[in-house]
Amino acid sequence: MNFVMKAALGGGPPDVGKMLGGEEKEEDPDAAKKEEERQEALRQQEEERKAKYAKMEAERERMRQGIRDKYGLKKREEAEAEAAAAVEEPAAGSLTRPKKAVPTGCGDEEEEESIMDTMMKYLPGPLQDMLKK
Repeated sequence: MNFVMKAALGGGPPDVGKMLGGEEKEEDPDAAKKEEERQEALRQQEEERKAKYAKMEAERERMRQGIRDKYGLKKREEAEAEAAAAVEEPAAGSLTRPKKAVPTGCGDEEEEESIMDTMMKYLPGPLQDMLKK
């Protein structure tokens, strides 16, 4: 009973009045309008922020381009594209010879025999006789 008295006098937890069948809070009729205004303000702030950063990035790019022009550098994308094109392009007129598909000494019997002959020339006489037998 003491609990009911406190609730009636305004003491106790705030939701006790609802449990006892008291009045519920009414929704604000302008709440939807206020929420729309808040959402619009957020959108506008976001657009302003994006515009600010786009302006800053454009300013940075102008500075970068000035440095590139001053020192004769190329943009990173352009340099990468040229490097990729150079790799894909065949080496016409290159001073280096093309790589062989099969390394030397693999499967070519005539070449293996010539290697043995070359080796035999440098061995002393008694060893040459032993290897020939």
